[in-house]
Amino acid sequence: MTARGNTFERGQSGNAAGRPKGARNRVTLAMEALLDGEAEALTRKAIEMALDGDGPAMRLCMDRLCPPRKDRILSFDIPKIETAADAAKATGAMLQAVADGEITPGEAAEFGKLVMAHVEAIKATDFEKRLAAIEEGRNNVA
Repeated sequence: MTARGNTFERGQSGNAAGRPKGARNRVTLAMEALLDGEAEALTRKAIEMALDGDGPAMRLCMDRLCPPRKDRILSFDIPKIETAADAAKATGAMLQAVADGEITPGEAAEFGKLVMAHVEAIKATDFEKRLAAIEEGRNNVA
């Protein structure tokens, strides 16, 4: 037993042999065997049902024809962010793009995360430069 009262060591599998990578579930394999060769007929039937007005069949077909968009390329003008202070101008441009309907609030939120990550990188770089200057000053004094 380990110190925490568990019978397994931390970070070590209880079943080291486990399921091999790439192994497929038996139910999945059985379903594939049943459907093998029937995909075309099933697809044709779903299309016929959709054309006859069956709502769920229509939804199924439309989801395959026009899947929901995950991301899109954003195109709006923002000022260049070279200092942490420039972030306010960038987020102002982003808010204006939302107000103008160029981007959605969700897209703005995701874009805001990118802006903040960039600002944090700028802060870290500035801190490193200031620290190096302080250390250089100490070495010159000593």
